[in-house]
Amino acid sequence: MKHSSNRTRYFAFAYACALMAGVLSFGPASAQNGPPPQMDKVLSAAERKETIDSMIREVGQRYVLPEVADKLAAGLAERQGRGDFERVTSAKELARLLGDYLHKQSQDKHMGVRYSERTLPIRVTDGKPNAQEVAAELADMRRRNFGIERVERRPGNIGYIDLRAFMPAADAGAAIGSAMALLNNTEALIIDLRKNGGGEPATVALLVSYFLDERTHLNDLFFRLDNKTEQFWTSEYVYGPKYGSKRDVYILTSGRTFSAAEEFGYNMKALKRAIVVGETTGGGAHPGDVYRLSAHFEMFIPTGRAINPLTKTNWNGVGVAPDVAVPQARALAVAEATALKKLIAAMADPGRKAGLQERLAEVEFDEPAKVLVR
Repeated sequence: MKHSSNRTRYFAFAYACALMAGVLSFGPASAQNGPPPQMDKVLSAAERKETIDSMIREVGQRYVLPEVADKLAAGLAERQGRGDFERVTSAKELARLLGDYLHKQSQDKHMGVRYSERTLPIRVTDGKPNAQEVAAELADMRRRNFGIERVERRPGNIGYIDLRAFMPAADAGAAIGSAMALLNNTEALIIDLRKNGGGEPATVALLVSYFLDERTHLNDLFFRLDNKTEQFWTSEYVYGPKYGSKRDVYILTSGRTFSAAEEFGYNMKALKRAIVVGETTGGGAHPGDVYRLSAHFEMFIPTGRAINPLTKTNWNGVGVAPDVAVPQARALAVAEATALKKLIAAMADPGRKAGLQERLAEVEFDEPAKVLVR
């Protein structure tokens, strides 16, 4: 029944890309552009029953919190038994109703249901994608520049990277390393996650590794079905030079910052290695995978939960609260101004100090024009 590769992820990767592109709509953390046009399908009673029966079974067996899984499965069975879905003949409408039910009852923003007008393939192997699917996923990652939207050295020698996804480390690692190499001589760094919808925890660990000098335990993921815990640590070796632990790092967040992007902010904040600026994030800390329900329906089921080794909890349902709370549209200017003020306070060279003060005046004067998320 599994419908993706066996990598650990907060979103199945294809879904994460689709969400960021506005292709899918899986609740409040999704992009706002809506799904692409899908030709609706008239469902037979047998098709509707198969889909709901599969959901009851898969959610009950796999959802990470057993008590919630039991409640979801029992609630669906009860609704089906009393005929709540009998009049639903639209495939799109069934997907919407089931998704709404899951969101309301679980309060888990990772949970989602998708209808596909094309028949979904049945996995008969171990769930690994075939060569054609691997090639298509890699091509898509390349078109998206492995999630790196923009890298620049801003006036005042402050680095900036706009990161839209945590794509698989094996594929994105070199691109991340190149970006970090370009930023290595800056005196402070701003990491913009305001449009980042998630990705893979291994890539989170890779990026955090650039900012810590010692090997550090970052996060655990507990998986209910296997009753196992997977640990994530920083890497001693990374692509290119490390940024190190001495220079200031600022992380920009919004309500759209979600999943693995939240883990990056949560980890860095717990380690007191970054200042988070912006809005409280979406609140999704349960990794999982995509499961086929029937010929035209599949769903993302959270099968694990994050456990931070320092806080012993995670950000699920509450999000990551910023250190400096401002509307996301102001986050870049506020972070840049904060970084400039710290550099000015530490600067002994009068000429350099004057240049930084001039730049600070520009940022503060032009703030409304400069802070929009691009």
